[in-house]
Parts: sequence; structure tokens; C-alpha cells
Amino acid sequence: MRRRAFFGAVCGALALPRLAAAAESAKKKRLAIFVPSEPSADWHELSGKRYPRALFAELRRLGQIEGQNLKVESYGREQNTSGLEALATEIVSSNPDVILLGGPGALIFKKLTSRIPIVTITADPVRLGIAESLARPGGNFTGASIDAGPSIHGKRIALLREIFPSISKLGLLALHIQYSGLVKGSPIPAAAQEAGLPIAVSLLDVGAQENDWRAAVESLSGEGANAVMVVDSPETFQNSALIAKLLTDARLPAIFAFTESVEAGGLMAYSFDLVELYKRAANNIDAIFRGAKAGDIPFYQVTKFDLSINLKTARQLGLSVSPALSASADKVIE
Repeated sequence: MRRRAFFGAVCGALALPRLAAAAESAKKKRLAIFVPSEPSADWHELSGKRYPRALFAELRRLGQIEGQNLKVESYGREQNTSGLEALATEIVSSNPDVILLGGPGALIFKKLTSRIPIVTITADPVRLGIAESLARPGGNFTGASIDAGPSIHGKRIALLREIFPSISKLGLLALHIQYSGLVKGSPIPAAAQEAGLPIAVSLLDVGAQENDWRAAVESLSGEGANAVMVVDSPETFQNSALIAKLLTDARLPAIFAFTESVEAGGLMAYSFDLVELYKRAANNIDAIFRGAKAGDIPFYQVTKFDLSINLKTARQLGLSVSPALSASADKVIE
């Protein structure tokens, strides 16, 4: 009896660390990050990219620390081998506590779950049908809207026209999923029509390769576009340098949605601040972890945009930047 008791005590003692580890793991909240256009390896606290660093730094400030009380699972370009819907299905099946969408795909997730809270940085969530209103979304989505209304597209066209008054046909470089795929329609053609400009459209898929981007730019030129709007998406962000080079080589003045695109050689951008948006996303995630319902958290709508201009690219394109436009820019790259 004493021998059985002794071995029972030993086995119990050996099991304690495993039980403690299991209990500790059970306490961790699970965050799934959907970034199909980007390397999942970039999504950590020491990332070389500013906005993932901002997300994790804000989560840490709020007490949500990866490896302690938070488990993060990133689903990026490496995992996106069978298409967006398959990747989204895998994420939903894993049943995380919160999903962060870092790219197009809100409507895919809407089809897959009405239960898991989702934080997203998106276009107009009301027009997409994932929120009843910005102030009270009402479903399982919250986050930030980068769409300040149709006027933002008109503003970008006006800025492009100011630096290139000879614009006669506007090319649009965008993703199928955001322009004519899952999202029904786009307000950009209406803005172009209001500006008196016909449009040419080249649409790409998530995961497009260099040859695809090259063909898209050639298609715009072939259709007579003599200036381009690069529609914001993680895919265009990831390929900023390539797109800027292709457009400059094709002698097409272009406006982007990211300052980083101008730093990579693009002509100009009228952009929102991704760092600010991911900090806000971190606050939404923390609130949900602490018991708030996603549908009760208002969507933040971007109100501040920065103008950046690359003077070197302007010179390469034979364009002159007026002193007034240069003075109004938040960032000028010489």
C-alpha cells in the first residue's frame, strides 16, 4: 500500500507541471490575424514594418502580451495557398477569440461566422453590409473605415490633375475583390465621372506576380489612360516599389493611398496613417478580450489624410510641381 501511495504521489507530482501548463495555455486569449497579401512572418512585436510593430506595442501597453496572456496566429501569404475563402475557413474553424482582418475579405468572413468577433480595417462597412451604422455596427464586426466618403476619391483625382493638368483618361489599378468581386460596385467611377474623366480599369487577384502587374499597367496604357489611381489595398502596399517603377517606366503619373508608396518611388499619395489605424485596432481587440461586444464598439472613420510628393519622380515624368502644391504637402521627397 505504501509503495502504491508513493508511486501515486510521484506520478501526481510529475503531472503537476503539465496540468499547470495546460491551465496557463487555457487562460491565453487567441488572436488570429488574416493578412493574405503579406508574409505572416512580419506580424510580430519586432517586425521590420511599422504598423505590425504599432499593433503589438499597443497591445502590450494595454496588457495583452504575446507569449504571456496572448497567443497570436498569423495567416499570411505563406498560408494562402488555396485561395482566400479556404484560408478564412481554416481560421474560423480554429475558433479564435478575435480575428483581425488586415486586408480585403470581410464579406467572406461574414458568410462564415456571425459569432466570432472580427476587427477590420476596411472601406465603408455600411455599404459593405457588415455594419448597420458606424456608431453602432450591431453584428460581429468593428474596426476602422478608411473611406471618408466618395469625396476622398474626388480629392485624389483633383490632386493628380493639379500636378498633371493634361489628364484625359484615368486608369484604375485595383483588386477584383474590392472593385467588382465580392464588393458590389465602387464609388471611384462616380468620382471620375464627376471630374469629367472616362476610366480604364485593370483588376488583379491577391497574390499577383510581377508579370501580372506589368500586364495590368500595359493594359491601362493600351486603353488610353494617361494617369492612374492606385486603389488602396494590402496588395498594392506590398508591391509599392514595383508598381511605382512600372508606372514611371510607362510615363504614367499616378496617385497612391500610402506614403510608403511615394517613398518607394511613386509620384504622390493622399494617405491615411496605418500606424494610427492599427493602434485603434489593438484597442478594439483589447476591449473585446475584456468582454465588450464587437457590435457595440463604433467603427472609427478616418478624417485625417496626408499629402506626399516625390519630386525626383516628378522630374523623371517631366512634370513641374507648383510652389503652392509643394508647400501644401505634408511630406516632400527630394
